[in-house]
Amino acid sequence: MMTRPGDILRSLAFYAVFYGGTVFYVLGALAAPVLGRKAFIGLVRGWSRFHRACVTGLLGIRVRVEGVLPEQGVLVALRHESFFEAIDLPNLLGRPAIIAKAELLRIPLWGRAAAIYGLIPVERDQGARALRAMLAAARALTAEGRVLAIFPEGTRVPHGTTRPLQSGFAGLYKLLGLPVVPIAVDSGPCYHRRWKRRGTITLRVGETIPPGLPRAEIEGKVLTAINSLNATPP
Repeated sequence: MMTRPGDILRSLAFYAVFYGGTVFYVLGALAAPVLGRKAFIGLVRGWSRFHRACVTGLLGIRVRVEGVLPEQGVLVALRHESFFEAIDLPNLLGRPAIIAKAELLRIPLWGRAAAIYGLIPVERDQGARALRAMLAAARALTAEGRVLAIFPEGTRVPHGTTRPLQSGFAGLYKLLGLPVVPIAVDSGPCYHRRWKRRGTITLRVGETIPPGLPRAEIEGKVLTAINSLNATPP
C-alpha cells in the first residue's frame, strides 16, 4: 500500500512527541539509584503508557487485546513484529521481567537501567554458571509476583512470514518449570515502517500451555499460537 500524506504527518507528530517526551523519562532513569527499584519500575511503566497514548492518539492506531492477560507465575511468549510490543510490554503486563540477549545489558547507561528494571540476560554459549545465574534471577523475580516475558523467535519477524523458535526456548521452558502463555501480535502492517499507518493492532492471548511437555510439542504449540494473527499483510 502506498504511503499517504496523512500517514507521514501523523508519523512526524508521533516521532516529535514520543521521542521528545522520552528525553524526560531518560533523565528520570539517570536518577535510578536515588529513586530506588520500585520507583524506577513505575517510571518505566509510565514511559510505556506514554508510548501507548502516542500510538493511539497521534498515529490513530487502535490496540485490541483478545483474551485474559496473565498476572503472575507464567512465562509469556510473544510474537515479535515491531518495536511496538517491546515498548508496550510494561504497559501490557504491568511489571514483567524480560528475558533477553545479554548484549543489551552491555549498552552504556541503558544496560544498567535494564538490569535495575529486571531484564534477565541470556548468555549464549557461556556454560552452566551463566545458566544457573539466569535461572536464579528468573525464579527470584517470579517469587516477587512478576510475569516472565520472552520473544522466543529471538528477533523481529516480518508480518506474513514465520521463523522457527530459538533453540534455547524449549530449554528455558523445561528448566523454569512454568506454564507458558503465548500471545500473538500483528503490529507489523501498522507500526513496523518509517511512516506508520492507521489500523488495529491485535494482541491475542492463547490458551495456557502446561509445563513438562516434550520439546517438539511445546515448540509446536507456541509457534502455532503466536502466529495465529500472522496472515499475509495487505
